[in-house]
Amino acid sequence: MHATESDPFAELAANVAKPFTAATAMPPSVYTSDAFLAAELEHVFKHDWFCAGRASSLPEPGDYTTLELAGQPIMVVRDRGGELRAHSNVCLHRMSTLLHGRGNTRRITCPYHAWTYDLQGNLVGAPAMGQNESFCKTGMQLPTVRCETWQGWIMVTLNADAAPVHEALAEVDSLVGDYDMGAYVETFYETHVWDTNWKVLAENFMESYHLPVCHAGTIGGLSKLEEMVCPPGLSAFNYHTILKDDTLKIALAHENNTRLTGDRRRTTYLLAIYPSLLITLTPGYFWYLSLHPEGVGRVRIGFGGGMSPDYVNDPESQHHFAELKALLDRVNVEDRGCTEKVYRGLCAELAKPGPLSHLERPNYDFAHYLAGRVRAAS
Repeated sequence: MHATESDPFAELAANVAKPFTAATAMPPSVYTSDAFLAAELEHVFKHDWFCAGRASSLPEPGDYTTLELAGQPIMVVRDRGGELRAHSNVCLHRMSTLLHGRGNTRRITCPYHAWTYDLQGNLVGAPAMGQNESFCKTGMQLPTVRCETWQGWIMVTLNADAAPVHEALAEVDSLVGDYDMGAYVETFYETHVWDTNWKVLAENFMESYHLPVCHAGTIGGLSKLEEMVCPPGLSAFNYHTILKDDTLKIALAHENNTRLTGDRRRTTYLLAIYPSLLITLTPGYFWYLSLHPEGVGRVRIGFGGGMSPDYVNDPESQHHFAELKALLDRVNVEDRGCTEKVYRGLCAELAKPGPLSHLERPNYDFAHYLAGRVRAAS
């Protein structure tokens, strides 16, 4: 808890009341308050769509992935008909979690008492239950969780009233539809936990002001601050763009790509889909982070990426993949160092938020999004 914290909700409200020309970073209490985190889980992560990965990573019947969203364990499974389904990942018997990590299974069997479910979540087996006269497995099914696919992403939500994801994110489609993001192929996926607040890492992604310094050893020299464009954000996301030169070939449109013309052949979009899907989309490759808090000072990260179909099908695809992954691993090391330093700093008693650059416009819009979501909890 920040030593000078009083009311993080009031402090954030005061922060976002300023116009962008006078904006400052969010107050430390917003990152360090347990009460604010509880409000985020209730009014942000239980409210909006959350990314569970790429649909292409679950191509076969029985392929599954698991996650925890605002305290609810969830499984996403491709059933025998090819449909992706999401269910509560909690057994209907003594409430053990069922599946763990990623994998493939013919049936879902509880590791505690072997109650068994089919790939649609129906209970099909329960050993030694014949003497319980009230028990009947017919009709027993794992609770469903809303699950939709958008632009190749698996999106889940605990909010029964959330607008369909393709409606909520229609403006993203309009912005980058010519990139055909849904066709990009994921070539790696990892999970990490870093010692920082989830918002620190989200904000780090949202601005490229830090690139020349934090990423001096990798991508810092590939982009120019004067070529970064940071327009005002929209209700469901913010974004900014960078123009890349030919130093990193796979950041540019492949010679077989006829959809993109002019500067769009070298334009990188950094999309921050609220609350925590962060996508770097170039004409040649993409990488992403899906963030979930593990407490005020820790963040769970789903980290994946891959290439556009043109590069995947290129004779040099393995070289392109190895080059990309090696670069992103180095970038991650740099980002971890920077974001963990920020969290340690903002926990200090004398920490005070400073003014934002025009290149941090997405951070300002993110603060407004958060303030709007948690206001009801204050």
